[in-house]
Amino acid sequence: MSLVYEFGIILAVCLAGELLHWLLPLPVPASIYALCLLLVLLLTGIVKEKNIARAAGFLLNIMTMLFIPAAVGLISVWADARRMLAPLAVAIVPITVVVMAATGVSVQKIRKRRGRDGE
Repeated sequence: MSLVYEFGIILAVCLAGELLHWLLPLPVPASIYALCLLLVLLLTGIVKEKNIARAAGFLLNIMTMLFIPAAVGLISVWADARRMLAPLAVAIVPITVVVMAATGVSVQKIRKRRGRDGE
């Protein structure tokens, strides 16, 4: 399948997320709507994984570069952000540990359920 077509599918889902964000009076970001919509489309088989695999893989490969603008923006407000560094660290570090632990436990349970514990 053409890479442009695959990106088109992903962009269409993102546009639908933007429309849902605009239409629904909920404090949910458009990207979350888009992710949920893509999940539903994949689970129902309307969109096949093979139809977006290359474009999604490309986006995952360049994901770190997509954070550069956010980092530059953080540098521009560093004076204000420095005062909040300690409270942010107190909040972020434990949450990161909990997310990592929950992810690890979930992956172990899924692997055990599928019988791939030895891999």
